[in-house]
Amino acid sequence: EVQLVESGGGLVQPGGSLRLSCAASGFTFSSYSMTWVRQAPGKGREWVSSITSEGGSPTYTNSVKGRFTISRDNAKSTLYLQMNSLKPEDTAVYYCTTQSRTYWGQGTQVTVSS
Repeated sequence: EVQLVESGGGLVQPGGSLRLSCAASGFTFSSYSMTWVRQAPGKGREWVSSITSEGGSPTYTNSVKGRFTISRDNAKSTLYLQMNSLKPEDTAVYYCTTQSRTYWGQGTQVTVSS
């Protein structure tokens, strides 16, 4: 079956960094554009970043531009999100998903607080 398993979240102080990973299985990962989406407490899901199936054309929501970097390793069927200069407003559950939103992981919690 299709699985997307996010990891790498945790508690970090403002200005800190985390690298999230999303391990994919059960489908042809290399054929899919991939996306990171987050959901802050009490808010709806927000698109964060996307990358093409080949690993090109990374795009970001304005609030994370210059701080986050999306990447992927198709040989390992893994998607990454490097998060630097974290802010309290980045606190959310982070999900990886196909660009079409067909498949979702369970999410990983990121908490930015002093």
